[in-house]
Amino acid sequence: MMVSTKGRYALRAMVRLASLGPESYIPLRDLADQEDISEKYLEVIMKTLVKAGLVVGLRGKGGGYRLSRPAGEITAADVLRIMEGSLAPVICLSPDASRCLRQEECPVLSMWKEYHWLTEHFFEGKSLQQLAEPMKKV
Repeated sequence: MMVSTKGRYALRAMVRLASLGPESYIPLRDLADQEDISEKYLEVIMKTLVKAGLVVGLRGKGGGYRLSRPAGEITAADVLRIMEGSLAPVICLSPDASRCLRQEECPVLSMWKEYHWLTEHFFEGKSLQQLAEPMKKV
């Protein structure tokens, strides 16, 4: 699985938000500067995360973005699924795929299923809180 720039940047931004605390809003410009991401590109990413319910946006003075729930309740898998659509390594395992006609005789399907299971569990096991811990020590 190749994670897109959008997925990587979204994850970095979410970890940054997790490092700030639950009630702290960070302006888009500051978040973009801290993560060295184009403000315009980050704005698109943040709108997607707001729409998905992972982030809350507040306009005006003192506004910006913050996580919608505790960092320990949001996983890397949650973020990547929103930005990438699926963590499936092959099309036949994606949630919206039609049934493969070769499924019964495919010699590598079990391997893809195992890889998918490992990937899902790996990213599900990484909370934003865990990922933000090293940032809090700096």
